[in-house]
Amino acid sequence: MKYFFLTLGLIATGGSVLWGQALSSADLQKELQTRLILAEDGDVIELPAGTFSFTKSLSMDHKSNITLRGAGMGATILSFADQREGAEGLKITHGSNILLEDFTVEDSKGDAIKVQYVEGITFRRVKTAWTGRPKKSNGAYGFYPVQCSQVLIEDCEARGASDAGIYVGQSTQIVVRRCRAYENVAGIEIENSSYADVYENESYDNTGGILVFDMPNLTRYGSHCRIFNNKVHDNNLDNFAPKGNVVGSMPAGTGIILLATTACQVFDNEISRHRTAPVSIVSFYLMDEDIDEHGEDSYDPYPTNISIHRNIYDEQARNFPDIGNKLGFLLFLKFGRNVPEIVYDGIVDEKRAGEAMNYPGELALCISEGEGPRWAFLNLGEGTSAITYMSPDGFDCTKAPLAPAEVGSN
Repeated sequence: MKYFFLTLGLIATGGSVLWGQALSSADLQKELQTRLILAEDGDVIELPAGTFSFTKSLSMDHKSNITLRGAGMGATILSFADQREGAEGLKITHGSNILLEDFTVEDSKGDAIKVQYVEGITFRRVKTAWTGRPKKSNGAYGFYPVQCSQVLIEDCEARGASDAGIYVGQSTQIVVRRCRAYENVAGIEIENSSYADVYENESYDNTGGILVFDMPNLTRYGSHCRIFNNKVHDNNLDNFAPKGNVVGSMPAGTGIILLATTACQVFDNEISRHRTAPVSIVSFYLMDEDIDEHGEDSYDPYPTNISIHRNIYDEQARNFPDIGNKLGFLLFLKFGRNVPEIVYDGIVDEKRAGEAMNYPGELALCISEGEGPRWAFLNLGEGTSAITYMSPDGFDCTKAPLAPAEVGSN
């Protein structure tokens, strides 16, 4: 019989206890799950190097000040390729100050790591992945903190998610930094979240690089997001999201997309080699023109208070846009293979915008990228055959910097 060796170090306030024993493959899962259930405040659960196979989800609930630590991202691998029970690889709920570091979660049936209702969650040097070619049967999310606060994701990797590799939803005070996201549908996604900083990441070989969404009918709406100092390139992967997923409507070749969000600033990024839309600003009407009939009264489907500035573009040798998507098809009809670097659908709230194409005051969209990049105001509010305005007047403005997200050490 094959044995794995698992060493769990429990470090408590009063001292430390180190114990280890040889565990069969069948017993390994039970032993780790037991430690997650019995963990006490301040415990550190250490996993050694090795590849460990699981048939059920791991879970931890109502715990505080817990560390789960492996021997390294490439050294400790928790494989769920043989998973038969549970939706996630690892699920953590209703806790505070949780630290996950130095391990990999592979091939879970659903989401790789889901964290919900936690105040203070840190992912550090953690990888989530689905091995093999990207496919719609992969789990939806790699990193999936939702309805959390104080979220820190740093020096992590995400590969192969059929929705988003790194996702943060309905949360507040968020930092995603120095991560790599590749071969996902969406590399990094911030959805219905407030005070999020996404910086010094590399997002490439996804369908879309970085997404900021505000969706209807959720627990909260988002604002105050800064996307800066990232490398976003070569996101041209065919969309492999299952039918019905929101990101399934995103065209291949999307760099950064801002959808129905407010108070978002995109600056100092390197954006290159996208076939459809390097940067796009769109309303929810482009996805669902009947949103007024089934959305909430408090939901704002329009993008407002947006700033795009000081980004560097290298979009030479472009291909034709992805015509299997509504936005991509419209861009193809208007521009062929010469789509501008920045595209704004031009669907505005006439009550707030008045007769102008832009909004007044703090709601204004400011696009200040110098002489090089081109951008287009599509004016789709007047219909798909509307005139396209290239770099119209009234958008070259500046905004005061947004306050940074505040995330502690967890």
